[in-house]
Amino acid sequence: MTEPNDATPTDVVAGSAAESTDNAITEPILVEGAAPQTGETADDQTEFEGPRRRARREREERRAAQARATAIEEARRDAKRRANGRMANEPKPVARGVVRGLKMLLATVLLVIVGIGLALILYFTPAMSARNIVITGIGAVTREEVLDAAQVRIGTPLLQINTNQVADRVAAIRRVASARVQRQYPSALRITVVERVPVAVKDFPDGPHLFDRDGVDFATGPPPPALPYIDVADPGPTDPATKAALQVLLALRPEVASQVGRIAAPSVASITLTLGDGRVVIWGTTDRTDEKAEKLAALLTQPGKTYDVSSPDLPTVK
Repeated sequence: MTEPNDATPTDVVAGSAAESTDNAITEPILVEGAAPQTGETADDQTEFEGPRRRARREREERRAAQARATAIEEARRDAKRRANGRMANEPKPVARGVVRGLKMLLATVLLVIVGIGLALILYFTPAMSARNIVITGIGAVTREEVLDAAQVRIGTPLLQINTNQVADRVAAIRRVASARVQRQYPSALRITVVERVPVAVKDFPDGPHLFDRDGVDFATGPPPPALPYIDVADPGPTDPATKAALQVLLALRPEVASQVGRIAAPSVASITLTLGDGRVVIWGTTDRTDEKAEKLAALLTQPGKTYDVSSPDLPTVK
């Protein structure tokens, strides 16, 4: 072991060959328990630190710093794991829209249940039943005829009455053109009747038959005053001659129609009218019917016995 010189220890500068005979760096060594040499104080010995001790100290400081950093990172990770565990265990808050939707669904279900319950009560109990049957639009048809056809018992719950079927039964009456049935809560059933109106009459062996605007033979009996007779081979709603004759009658102006005593239609192309005073109108086909009706109203103001409007461009009077 090399003993230190009497001079104050200093660091040896690398590359100074004059101070060392073997180009080596001589490092002073302090022996634990050795007393400081002459000229050294306790402070000087404490301040002195050689390269090895400095390196050892720096290594220890690095290890301590690394240990602290590791501990901090572990603590951070542990705190994050605990936070994630709490978030996983905590229930997620229910969205406001979901709550509103559930409330609406519950309200809808309750309304449906209440509606079904009310419907069942009204359907099976006499709470709202037909205690009064109101019939309007009748004239030639009697109330008893309508009630017999309707077949509705007094006291029947209104919801049990099939209004379409009742209307069909009433409309099957010969003199009825159409019928409408309505429930009137809380306790009435209204039947509205539209009767057939005669527009022509034809004699049959069993008596005069009345025909409405659709060519339906709906009644047998004395015709109303001034009702024109229809002269066709086979009157009916599907007969072309009948439909042509009725089309002409319905196109006439009221003041002219009231003068017609008979309309003959041996075919759809040869229609003639006979007025109550014996004058004859040659109509021809149903082409340009409205124009012919207008020309005929003007021609009848002129004296004559035969009025020809078969060609509305050249109407003639004879």
